[in-house]
Amino acid sequence: MDHWIELPAPDQPVEPAFRGVWRRTLLESPQGRDTTTSVHWLQTEGWHADLRVPAGREADTPANRAHWQGFFGITRIEHRPYGFPPICTWQRHWDVQPPRSTPDAGTVVFDTPDRLIEYGVHGHYLEVWERLPGSQGPCRAEQERDAAGQPTGRHRFSAGPYTLLVRARRMAWPASVAADTTLAELVQQRPEAADDLLDFSMRLFEH
Repeated sequence: MDHWIELPAPDQPVEPAFRGVWRRTLLESPQGRDTTTSVHWLQTEGWHADLRVPAGREADTPANRAHWQGFFGITRIEHRPYGFPPICTWQRHWDVQPPRSTPDAGTVVFDTPDRLIEYGVHGHYLEVWERLPGSQGPCRAEQERDAAGQPTGRHRFSAGPYTLLVRARRMAWPASVAADTTLAELVQQRPEAADDLLDFSMRLFEH
């Protein structure tokens, strides 16, 4: 019988001010301004999970999943002296998209306790995040194991009444994939592997 176990706790817990579910309300970058992509970042005591779905691609189909972004891993927060704002680094243990050439890191400034501004460290962008009401409740990060104690590829992240379920693909990235290749590009390059590359799922729900 399958069962869920907690993922290992981090050596440096994320303080409560960052925990909960954050919805991105604005992205500004050299590519333009985005207020329509559905973006949610769920932060537990150490683990995060993030799901980004472009407008018009909400249906869970292979064609749409090729354009989703999503990942989970450990969050590290570097507190800096002299009043400089902290830097958050989201270390990705699993990712919908192929590997990046730069770390995912941003300087964060709290505008209010439930609204923060993120500025890119390795790229030029600004993101505005607002915490969903009630999401600062108890949080957990879990992995499913089968009857033999082996991971099934399913993970569950929760904060308050929100849960983000992840079923990771079994296929490893091809050794030849170039950094910053998109999943949509990789599917076009390797159509024979498309079914395996798109065999994952991510879903955020409130209960």
